[in-house]
Amino acid sequence: MTDSERHKPLLLTLGDPNGLGPEITVRLLASKARQGIARPLVIIGPYRALEHHCTRLKKAPFWETLPELNSQNQLAPKIYLHCPHELDDLECAPGTARVSGGLAAGISLDTACSFIARGLSRGVVTCPLNKAMLMEAGYAFPGHTEFLARRFNLTPEDVCMHLAGPELRVSLATTHPPLSRVPGLITSEKIIRCLRLTWDLMQKLSREDKPIGVCGLNPHAGENGTIGTEEERIITPAIQSVRKQGIKAEGPFPADTLFYRARQQEFSSVLAMYHDQGLAPLKLLHFHQAVNITLGLPCVRTSVDHGTGYDLVGTGRADVTSLEQALHLAGRLLNASKTYA
Repeated sequence: MTDSERHKPLLLTLGDPNGLGPEITVRLLASKARQGIARPLVIIGPYRALEHHCTRLKKAPFWETLPELNSQNQLAPKIYLHCPHELDDLECAPGTARVSGGLAAGISLDTACSFIARGLSRGVVTCPLNKAMLMEAGYAFPGHTEFLARRFNLTPEDVCMHLAGPELRVSLATTHPPLSRVPGLITSEKIIRCLRLTWDLMQKLSREDKPIGVCGLNPHAGENGTIGTEEERIITPAIQSVRKQGIKAEGPFPADTLFYRARQQEFSSVLAMYHDQGLAPLKLLHFHQAVNITLGLPCVRTSVDHGTGYDLVGTGRADVTSLEQALHLAGRLLNASKTYA
């Protein structure tokens, strides 16, 4: 990695400023700032949200204000705060769902994407946003994954949502559609794309010694076509195709046994067909530790694997582990490759 690449900061968006993002950022990074960090970190979001929690937690401000990020910046490995000018006067209401919180999340994320598109950064970590508030604020996306895909001129088919925990790693063939639409969205092309991206991640994490296990869509993986034909028509041909390209993948297997086998280290990761099929077992094991990764973007993107948690704001009960792991993994992936497509 060149010196110029090392000086490019990692970005951290605060998400909904009324949710847990600002609080867990203060609780985690106030101590990290004293210990020192490996690369520049630029927080993006309203400064009032951070100040509120610093005051409440009796923490001194731990950031240096960064009015603008441009190619002339030579940032030291410190923590900076960039507040987009549209958010200068934002009134925060911690613990409350408001459209203004969705607007702030959208502006912060769009600002991060702009910095990445201009070559000023190669990675972003995102704190949680409220999907309903985001959409009411005028951003017609069901979540970060779809927002980022569109912002970088990609389709939802081009990216893959991946969740990583200490023992289980899961990619999703579909992200947030209603369950009734899932069968129509499962295509061989989509499965091939997800397997390629997942295999690329396993190589970056040095886990290519074991195959990816692929879930069936139907109970018992279709039972040889008697409970459904998607496995025979769509999933199996996709697996056969990527294996010819040197990608280790096996299946389709019944989902009710595959996750147990993956936890026993038989597989490096799992490709699930839909959201709850993959994330129910992962969150059972790693509710506070998992990291969300968007595969297929022209940058590194990781995120906490939890929501805004309005009911937890200010209670001190929210766990900061997921944010800590998201920052650590983003740094590791930035060191592994120049891009992440």
